[in-house]
Amino acid sequence: MPQRPIIALDFPNKEEIISFLNHFPSEESLYVKVGMELFYQEGPEIVTWLKSLGHDVFLDLKLHDIPNTVESAMRGLAKLGVSMTNVHAAGGINMMEGALRGLKEGSVDGNRPLLIAVTQLTSTSEEAMQHEQGLMMTLEDSVIHYAKMSQIAGLDGVVCSALEANTIKKHTSTDFICLTPGIRPLGAAVGDQQRVVTPGGARDLSANFIVVGRPITRANNPYQAYQEIKKEWNGEV
Repeated sequence: MPQRPIIALDFPNKEEIISFLNHFPSEESLYVKVGMELFYQEGPEIVTWLKSLGHDVFLDLKLHDIPNTVESAMRGLAKLGVSMTNVHAAGGINMMEGALRGLKEGSVDGNRPLLIAVTQLTSTSEEAMQHEQGLMMTLEDSVIHYAKMSQIAGLDGVVCSALEANTIKKHTSTDFICLTPGIRPLGAAVGDQQRVVTPGGARDLSANFIVVGRPITRANNPYQAYQEIKKEWNGEV
């Protein structure tokens, strides 16, 4: 079965999502990302609605707080039945373990969502990381360090640039998930991303999931753009 790119629904409200989804066949099951912008405006109901349409949901809230708070939050989020969610690896091993416990305890059908951790945002450059975060190491070393922490905590994988996926798998395991945003087809505007890769490049670099936003959501023909990216992601072009 062909893999689906995850579409980043970075819209401010449900009305704009309805308008966007009208470009797609109603029977086609999509994999969509609900991030902070949308979730904070529309609440959990937006996830329930998307699932009722037959779509899988990656709930991208990047939780980062004390372990008890994150565990409790994940216990509640698990009831939404999303396919995947995430935390910031910088929260530490205890926090990530708490998040995992919360997801397991809150899952209504016994099948918990995949849990992955953000290493370094794909909008972060090495210079910014060193200057603003005070991490005196290379960006790659930081990403590897966070990935190894995530594996120790029992998580399923990490969010990273596709440029780092092969290296992460060498330091963790071949089945450790690498979800990669910052995906841009050739010729597309980079925007605020720093470490970008094409859909085909991400496949060649061993990414497991790709997240694509503006190249699809801002396209003149979103469904055509989606299909072209999907074909490249699956090596069909």
